[in-house]
Amino acid sequence: MIFPRSRGGGNAPVLSWAVAALIAVLCLAGCATPTVPPNVALEDVHNNGYALAFDSRSSALASGGSEGRIRLWHLPEGREIAGWKAHTDSLQGMQFLDQDRELLSAAYDGTVALWTRDGRLVKRLVTPSPVTDMVADETAGLIVTGHRDGHVRLWRLKDFSPIGDLALHRGAVRAVAFRAGDRQLASSGTDGRVFYWHLGDNTPHALPAPPTDAWSLAFAPDGAVLMGGGWFKLFRWRLADGSLRILPTPHHGLVKSISYSRDGRRLATIGRQTDSSVYLLDPQTGAVIERFQPHELCGTYVSLSPDGRYLASTSDDASVHIWDLQHPLPKRVFLQIYQAP
Repeated sequence: MIFPRSRGGGNAPVLSWAVAALIAVLCLAGCATPTVPPNVALEDVHNNGYALAFDSRSSALASGGSEGRIRLWHLPEGREIAGWKAHTDSLQGMQFLDQDRELLSAAYDGTVALWTRDGRLVKRLVTPSPVTDMVADETAGLIVTGHRDGHVRLWRLKDFSPIGDLALHRGAVRAVAFRAGDRQLASSGTDGRVFYWHLGDNTPHALPAPPTDAWSLAFAPDGAVLMGGGWFKLFRWRLADGSLRILPTPHHGLVKSISYSRDGRRLATIGRQTDSSVYLLDPQTGAVIERFQPHELCGTYVSLSPDGRYLASTSDDASVHIWDLQHPLPKRVFLQIYQAP
C-alpha cells in the first residue's frame, strides 16, 4: 500500500492521516493478505540480485548480482563468509560442486568459471556468446549453457571441453534445464519455442508452444513433468505424451523463476514486471500453499534448499531474503509509506 505525502512542504497532494488510518484498518481487515516475513533480510548486497545457489548441506547460500560479484552467506543467520568479483557482467547461474568445496558460475560476459569457496579461480571458460542461463550436474559430468545467440551448448565438467552445440532458438535462450536421473534436457527461448530431448540424442523435438515465452524451466523430481513460468501462468508439460496444461497463478506479472521441492509437492515462484511476490504453489494446480513478503522491486530468482528447510529470493531491490521454513516468523501485513516525487 502506497500513501503519497508532500516532501519538504511542497505542493504534492497530502493524504490525511485519518484516511490513511482507515485504509490501513481495511487492509488489516482483509484487503491486504498477511505474508511471512524473511528470517534474514540482507540489504544492498548487489547492484541487482540475479542468481542464488544453496550448497548440498543447506549450510551456505551463494548470491550473484548484475555487477558480477559473488557473495557467500552462512546459514541460518546470514553471516557473510566470502565475497569476490567473479565476472564483468551479470551472474546467470551458479552451482556448488566437489562436496561444496567449489562453486561454478556463469555470466552474461560469456564466461563460465570454477572457484574455491574463498574466491580463488580454478579455471575459466570463454564461450562464443553471452550466457543467459546455466545448469550443471556432477553425476553426469555436464555443464549446460543457454546463450544470447540462441544456442544451447554442452561442456564436459571435468575440463570444460565442448561436447555439443545445438542452434535451437531464433533469438536468445531464456532458460535451460537438466535432470540427471534420465538425462533429460530442455530449453526455451525468446522465439516462444520449448525443446525437449535426452543427452546423446541429436534430434531435440519441440513441445507444444505456451501462450507466452517460458522464462523459467524445471523438471519435476520424478522426471514426468517439465514446468515453465511465463506471464501470469505456469506451463506444465507431461513428457509421456508432450501435452501442455496451463495453470493459473496468483502472480500479477511474469513468473520469472521457479524451484521444486525435493519431493515435488511444492513449487517456489517469484514474480517480475509489476509483481515481486514470492509463493509456494501446488505444482499440480497452481494454488497457493504459502505467501511470503514480496520484494520492493522486480523479483529475479527464487530457490529452495536441498533439504527443504530454506527458501531464498533476490530481486532488483538488491536484497536477498532467506526464510527458515522450519521456524517461520509470524505473518504480517506490510504497509509502505513513500514520499511523492
